[in-house]
Amino acid sequence: MKYLKLQTVLLFLIVLFAACKSKDVSKPGGSVTISNEHTILNPYSPLTATISLETSVATKISIRVVGKHEAESDVLKDFDDVNTLHDIPVLGLYADYDNTVEVTFKDAGGLVLGSKSYTIKTSALPSATFPAITINSKNAALMAPGMTLVSYFGYKDNPFPESPFIFDAFGDIRWYFDFRTSTVLNNLFFDDGMERLQNGNLYFGDVNSNTIYEMDFLGKIIDTWTFPGYQFHHNVQEKPNGNFLVTISKQGSSTVEDYIIEIDRNTKEIIRTWNLNQSLQYSRQTLTTDLVDWIHVNAIIYDASDNTIIISGRTQALVKLDENNNVVWIMGCHKGWGAAGNGADLNNFLLQPLDKNNQPITDQDVLDGNTNHPDFEWNWYQHAPLLMPNGHVMLFDNGGNNRNFSGAGQYSRAVEFEINAANKTVKQIWAYGKERGAATFSQIVSDVDFLSSANHVIFSPGAVNNTTNYGKVVELDYATQNILFEATLTPPQSFYGITFHRTERLTLYP
Repeated sequence: MKYLKLQTVLLFLIVLFAACKSKDVSKPGGSVTISNEHTILNPYSPLTATISLETSVATKISIRVVGKHEAESDVLKDFDDVNTLHDIPVLGLYADYDNTVEVTFKDAGGLVLGSKSYTIKTSALPSATFPAITINSKNAALMAPGMTLVSYFGYKDNPFPESPFIFDAFGDIRWYFDFRTSTVLNNLFFDDGMERLQNGNLYFGDVNSNTIYEMDFLGKIIDTWTFPGYQFHHNVQEKPNGNFLVTISKQGSSTVEDYIIEIDRNTKEIIRTWNLNQSLQYSRQTLTTDLVDWIHVNAIIYDASDNTIIISGRTQALVKLDENNNVVWIMGCHKGWGAAGNGADLNNFLLQPLDKNNQPITDQDVLDGNTNHPDFEWNWYQHAPLLMPNGHVMLFDNGGNNRNFSGAGQYSRAVEFEINAANKTVKQIWAYGKERGAATFSQIVSDVDFLSSANHVIFSPGAVNNTTNYGKVVELDYATQNILFEATLTPPQSFYGITFHRTERLTLYP
């Protein structure tokens, strides 16, 4: 009798477990039963998961990753596919936490058929790897939406493959890559870092494999591009047509970081090459005496308005080139320019600075960079140029260790310039950072972004050394320069003083 009672209890438990696995989550107006559920955490993207399940009727899915700080920290996503088989990518989990993920089932017309909550337990962050994140200031009502992607360089145990991460407005890390166990990217060095493609995936170049990678947020490699005969460094940029502009060194050359190539996205062939030894002046030593890394190109962008490229040569200038490698203009101090490799006189392409009244600044000391004008300062050892919607150029003006050839200017700026290519003039329109002095002074790396939808600027000095090494992310209202958000990232041990190279404000789901 006892055996029969025990058998009955076990049968009841089995039926109850099966009911949980094939649960009716009906709502008024419809009915749906879910089955074949399982949840998998991704090893290369440990704060992401995939919930796989089957529904009894065709549904589309909405999810909510429940935040620790009410709705402001929730991650929401509506998926458009209508199906019975679902593999739901879950982004934005917390580390070392029992995460709650609410899944809502809807019919094709959007009528809610039911919902279910899942608990996903995650592991702790890798020990002594990520920075301490301090939120110094936050205006949640005015901040631009999204989280901050950090192309991180700070880590304790060198060499540690880069671990880009995303943190939210509360300083919680909500996503990261960990490639230590990857056979492909276990020695990743992405230099400038990762950015988002037009299709929503991430992309980056790897110095060690000389490969451009397209990857989804779960860590799956979607596509790759290689360029035999060249060495990747710093930056890859997607053009509007999907092709890639890449900063490279030519293998076997006596100089480095002085070539640009364009790769056709579909054929994967190199379709255009810019040799900067020809278009610019290898022998100019105004800002460097290094005859190997004489220009140190750290960024490239595309200008669709005239089918040109703009390169940031850290130890030369900001330069616009056409597709045939001809100089259009040069933005940098006027000292030391002469003949290019192709014989062109580069003095003919130097931009003339204007004051606030649109009058030419003629003081030779200002033109040469020995001193500043009240309305104008040259860019020094700049990084991360971008084109604003109005056609102006914004960049991170590092200042380096030799601003005005004196080293006295210990400050970095986000600065906007209006350039008239036809008249060869440049006017300073907007700047921020000089007033912060040493607190945001970064000699190297760093980033600036303009968020046109919000009219905000993200100012990100990535290698501040002010009693300790740290990086900052500062969100500003462009019109008022009021600080809407500021975070300080202090790594356990920086990489040559670098905390990060670049940051991006983005939503986890495109």
